[in-house]
Amino acid sequence: MKKVMLIFGTRPEAIKMCPLVNALKKNTFIKTVVCITGQHKEMLEQVMDVFQVKADYNLNIMKQKQTLTEITSCILKRLQKVIIKEMPDLILVHGDTSTSFAAALAGFYEGIPIGHVEAGLRTYNMQSPYPEEFNRQAADLITELYFAPTERARDNLLKEGKPSEKVIVTGNTVIDALHTTIKKDYKNEYIQWAKGSRLILVTAHRRENWGSPMKNICLALKRIVYDFPDIKMIYPVHKNPIVRETAYGILSGIERIRLIEPLDVIDFHNFISNSYLILTDSGGIQEEAPSLGKPVLVMRDTTERPEGIIAGTLKLVGTNEETIYQETKKLLLDEQEYWKMSRKTNPYGDGKASNRIVKAIVQYLF
Repeated sequence: MKKVMLIFGTRPEAIKMCPLVNALKKNTFIKTVVCITGQHKEMLEQVMDVFQVKADYNLNIMKQKQTLTEITSCILKRLQKVIIKEMPDLILVHGDTSTSFAAALAGFYEGIPIGHVEAGLRTYNMQSPYPEEFNRQAADLITELYFAPTERARDNLLKEGKPSEKVIVTGNTVIDALHTTIKKDYKNEYIQWAKGSRLILVTAHRRENWGSPMKNICLALKRIVYDFPDIKMIYPVHKNPIVRETAYGILSGIERIRLIEPLDVIDFHNFISNSYLILTDSGGIQEEAPSLGKPVLVMRDTTERPEGIIAGTLKLVGTNEETIYQETKKLLLDEQEYWKMSRKTNPYGDGKASNRIVKAIVQYLF
């Protein structure tokens, strides 16, 4: 029997890796081992509970105000023991987090082949997003199997000289996750509060947006709500104290804005489903929202998901207050523009990515 170890540590990683864990566990010729780093804690555990995935190992690295250096070094030290004990035939990492990079490096040091789920995303700007662009490029330098979510991601990898036979286009596993999380009979007090209004769902937390960009984002949100009486806004605020200080400092006390705690994956996906449009600086939501027919305005200067821009499901608006306001205003006033974005075909797959990845793994291992 062959052994595959999946290593992840953040909430977004868990959303995308748990469907793959469950797909792998259906194969009787593969032993599946799950190791979480705990880069996120409560939010990570919530996702795993939803998908009924249990960790075989938890590195518990999380501590307050830890630096990127501390995260990476701690994962490397603690993960080495787990890898040596298990000696898997393949290690799977996901995306572009510090966990992804450190786990890939730890496996490489022990001579274990690496499979990179969501490989090939690129901005080619090491500062945007930071440190994610470095993490994913570095992981791909030592990867054996590249699971590219789109043809464009595959093209990026081939241009970099990766072997074509090692690059497999799979779609994105986040679309698989929606099959589990979206509920037809979903109810929630905040969704009930927004009933009869057009709901805008907001996420904003990225490291490169801390400081002035985050302030600009919040000022734009404030203007949008004041100028459009039929709008209500929900902003699940990240637990990072830098993000919370800005968001609560500018937006608290505004009648038609609800600043709430981070949502579990079922709530979050169903909030997307019940929204009119999305304002975000997140990555995964750029893939999730188009699957549910929701236009996305991306409050970043770059995106590693250009497929959505090309398809017309999302639009880059940067972090300038006036630009965010005007682009949102356009979608709120121009019904044709709104429907043009909401009815575009999602370029991120058909919900069968996990099965394609398992098939490729079986072919590689056997």
